[in-house]
Amino acid sequence: MSIESFEQLPRTLPVFPLAGVLLLPGGQLPLNIFEPRYLAMTRDAMNSHRMIGMVQPLDPADRKLRPDIYQIGCAGRIGSFSETDDGRFLINLTGLCRFGIVEELTVPTPYRQVLASYARYRGDLSGDDAAKVDRKRLLPALRAFLEQKHITADWRAIERAPSETLINSLAMICPFAASEKQALLEAADIGERARVMTALIEMALLAQAGGGAEPRLQ
Repeated sequence: MSIESFEQLPRTLPVFPLAGVLLLPGGQLPLNIFEPRYLAMTRDAMNSHRMIGMVQPLDPADRKLRPDIYQIGCAGRIGSFSETDDGRFLINLTGLCRFGIVEELTVPTPYRQVLASYARYRGDLSGDDAAKVDRKRLLPALRAFLEQKHITADWRAIERAPSETLINSLAMICPFAASEKQALLEAADIGERARVMTALIEMALLAQAGGGAEPRLQ
């Protein structure tokens, strides 16, 4: 089943809590699935709507079987799928639309499922106005940040990328803390996400220059 309209998004959604991992609309997230409960989740998704909701635990250090989770996540559709000789699944999720958790459902499956509401994020399926992104402020700070982290980048590709693609890709791959990634996910639109990202980068650069610990968004 392909998702071609807002109305086709499933109300009941399996969720995969994973700390520090961010999926955004239009983003691509490769996953290596090996736990039995998430193998079952992937099989069931492949046999139905092919959708999985990515969420983060509230506490990245929480090792409980069912950690408390943030109430905003992003639904992704399984694109590529393969099974390894040792029984793992290698999948690629394409982010479609963010969702809010209305309630967590009592289900017989070993994985968690929620009742999802997409109403606040209807615009995720149609793209966003990227004209509000201040690239002249963001890109110099980003260059310094990546150099600080010893991360190489293809600057020609970065400079040519559409702003929406650039911001969402950077939000997913940059080494931000889990709470900071959540703030990027919950930003209302691309313009706000770009402003949050620029602030995070500039705070990290200031902390490095001052020799102190990096401040974090709360």
